[in-house]
Order: sequence, then structure tokens, then C-alpha cells
Amino acid sequence: MKAITYRAYGGPDVLEYGDVPNPKLAPDTVLVRVKAASVNPVDWKIQAGYLDGVMDTVFPVIPGWDVAGVVEEAGVSVTEFAPGDEVIGYVREDFVSRGTFAEYVAAPVRTLARKPANLSFEEAAGIPLAGLTAYQALTRALNVGSGDTVLVHAAAGGVGSLAVQIARALGARVIGTASERNHDYLRGLGAEPVTYGEGLTDRVDALAPQGVNAVLDLIGGEALKLSPGLLAEGGRLASVADGAVLGLGGRYVFVRPDAEDLEALTVLAERGQLRVDVAATFPLEQTADAQRLNQDGHTRGKVIVTIG
Repeated sequence: MKAITYRAYGGPDVLEYGDVPNPKLAPDTVLVRVKAASVNPVDWKIQAGYLDGVMDTVFPVIPGWDVAGVVEEAGVSVTEFAPGDEVIGYVREDFVSRGTFAEYVAAPVRTLARKPANLSFEEAAGIPLAGLTAYQALTRALNVGSGDTVLVHAAAGGVGSLAVQIARALGARVIGTASERNHDYLRGLGAEPVTYGEGLTDRVDALAPQGVNAVLDLIGGEALKLSPGLLAEGGRLASVADGAVLGLGGRYVFVRPDAEDLEALTVLAERGQLRVDVAATFPLEQTADAQRLNQDGHTRGKVIVTIG
């Protein structure tokens, strides 16, 4: 099969397009014919070696954890899916080697759910990692529910835009930080936008004088440092970007594969409560260009690689 690989740590220039062996089908996996895969910052951070102290890497590596595709074959112990099923997945194993920027991926069933019927493969590929990150942070770390006011830092980004929609679906009021050019976009998602930078505390206080019930930090640094002072009594704080949150009494969140959570996101999408904006698409052989665009950090929406 055709795939993107890298044989040593580095930037986009280490990516190679070519032939690799088809993946083997373990008993509890399904062979997915990949239609689209999403580019996430963690892809190029792993590729640069930033997680080398945490996860074993087996070279050559096929990068990518997000996938949307069609089941080609099911392992002998699989009852959840059958050939022809359309699926999405956050296909992360406990080591780095067999990713989703390829024509096929052998995906453990614990990483998969139904593809939302109302989304294209390109849109659906943008849900798993970003959507699960937002969903798990909001429902598990922050316990967001009806009547809560939630502040989302970097609300217009890939995770942030999904977090806004998920929090709204949970019944919360959402305030979102973003640059002014993204304020109308956030209003369209149901959030009340505030601008980054000096004076942020005053701007949030003007909207929520009694403080917010929860803060979801997707930036770290100064935004995180300000966050405890924005909380109402008993408020909750979580970050997916900065481990310093632990010293502030909050929770650090690293997303994990979870089929039930992924199915919940599919349901939200099919109800019209969750949409994915696709910023750009690239064919598989241009994955390096897709990665460069994602690294630029100024895109609104997901960067998607299409296969086949």
C-alpha cells in the first residue's frame, strides 16, 4: 500500500511517500480503507521527538492518529463492525509506528465508532482526536452541565471550536477567547467572544461578574496563570496544553481512545450539534505540505489529508 513514513525524527522534510507492507489483521482489529485523515499538532511534535521519553518509537513510522474510512475486513473476534461499515477512529496505540496517513490501517475496535452519516469523510476525520480531547476535558475533568458558564481559551482552534459546541450541547453558556477576526465565527458556534491579551481579566469579568464555573485551557502560559482568578467559588480548571495546571489545583488532560465517547460525538454530529470546519485538504503525497500549514498555527478549522 501507499503510505507516508519517516525513518528519523525531524520536520516535514523527513516525510517520505512510497510503498509499505499492508498491515496485518489482529483478532480484535478491523482493516480500514482510509478515506481521510486529520493533521494534528501532536503528529509533528511526535515526529520531532518531543514524546520520545514517553512513548516507544518503532521506525519507520507512519504518522497520524485520526481516521475516517470504510471497514474492509474484521478480525476473528470482532462483532462491532463488518465490511462496508463507515467508521471514524482515534487510532492511538501504546507505541508510535502504525499510523493513519496510509491507504489502510489496522485499527483496534476500542479506537473506533460509527462515522456520522451527515458528514463527509473529510469532515468526519476532523472529529476523533480534537473532539475526544474536548469531550473528555469537559465531561470528565470539568463535569460541565446545564447552567454552567465555561471559559474556553483558544476557542476558535481545532479543539476549541469543538469544545464550544460540545459545551453548548451540554447546556452550558460559553465564553471563548480568540483574536478579533474570529469573533463572528465564535458567535456562529454559540459562544460569547473576548479578545486575547492585556485586559482579558476585565473583559471576562464584565461578562461573568460572579466568575465562571469552569475554565478549559488550550494554550497554557499566561492564559493559564490568569485562569484561577476568573473562577467562581468551587470553579474547576483543566488544561490540555500545560502541566503547570496541576500546581494551580486543576486537572491535566491527555486524550485517550474511547469508543463510547467517540460514539457520543457521532450522535452530537448527527443531531446537528457538532460541525467540523475543513480549512484545507491535501492528497496523501502532499502530507508534508499539510503538516507545514498546520504548524503555521493560523488556520481556522482542520487540515485534512485525503486518500483514494
